[in-house]
Amino acid sequence: MADTNLSAVLYKKQDLQLVDRPIPEPAKGQVQIRMQKVGICGSDVHYWHEGRIGDRFVVTAPMLLGHECSGVVSKLGEGVTHLKVGDRVAIEPHGVCRTCDACKIGRYNLCPNVFFLATPPDSGALARYHVHGADFVFKLPDNVSFEEGALIEPLSVGLHACRRGRLSMGHRVLVCGAGPIGLCAMLSAKAFGVAAVCVTDIDASRLQFAREVGATHTLQIRPGQTEQEVAEEVTKLLGGAPDRTIECSGAQFAVNLGVLATTPGGIFVIVGHGPNKVEFPVVSLVAKEIEILGSFRYINTWQTAIDMIACGKINVAPLVTHRFRLEETLDAFRCAKSGVGVKVMIDCAQG
Repeated sequence: MADTNLSAVLYKKQDLQLVDRPIPEPAKGQVQIRMQKVGICGSDVHYWHEGRIGDRFVVTAPMLLGHECSGVVSKLGEGVTHLKVGDRVAIEPHGVCRTCDACKIGRYNLCPNVFFLATPPDSGALARYHVHGADFVFKLPDNVSFEEGALIEPLSVGLHACRRGRLSMGHRVLVCGAGPIGLCAMLSAKAFGVAAVCVTDIDASRLQFAREVGATHTLQIRPGQTEQEVAEEVTKLLGGAPDRTIECSGAQFAVNLGVLATTPGGIFVIVGHGPNKVEFPVVSLVAKEIEILGSFRYINTWQTAIDMIACGKINVAPLVTHRFRLEETLDAFRCAKSGVGVKVMIDCAQG
């Protein structure tokens, strides 16, 4: 196969093909990037296997997957001055209008006109080359690897959730879900200086991994347990009810658990995308005056995440458990769907 711009194109549900495409040229304000590493997100797997996430994001035309990515700047578009050819970079997947009310108040993650990599109808970056808005491209220090650069995306989800929850030194924190986002929320919470973090999940192997990468406590939810029973166990493990809960699983059980476990006056941050409608234990919610906050993607987290990795405050490197080359993309997606390991990483560099 000729190697002009080998790209992983999703044509429709379960139809992912490697295609040779032209190398894209950067427009004004953009840079061309020779891609190095792209992580597979759960959303990528959903689009590949199901062709949709809910009724809002549906694959209706060929698109590239991949939004957790890093690379090397290979060409500059007109007007780009803060980057140069050869810079090692991480890519924030956003592209926003900059003129709507959300953008003007700095909450660009809520821009109604957002372009976001690998979210239909917007195409992603799983290819040899990609072009991107230069103001959403960030230099990587020499001591931050391309894999760590790609992991800044899921780490940013965790960082933003912690910011939304106003985490502070000494807090006790409950994180529901030990997938990549839950692990990144746990790592971020520890970097915020919290006293203890308990991660819950139904999978014992994921909880073991959570302990290995830094969770102070873990709790496996057993079949037949009630949310109240789990909440009481969490309180015992943490030495008190959690001041903050970050829900990363999308499960109805975890929503109930978050309300029941969180201390009166505490904050419950919901990150996980579950059913379109869920129920809340309203009496407990009101009586405890718990704040419930949604957390969607991230805002201005890339430089913070880069700095935290570079100085050693956060170590995301162990999250990568499986590696494939771009030519092995289909095998990589099968691996990710199987649920083995934590983060599957694809090497896009030409061998």
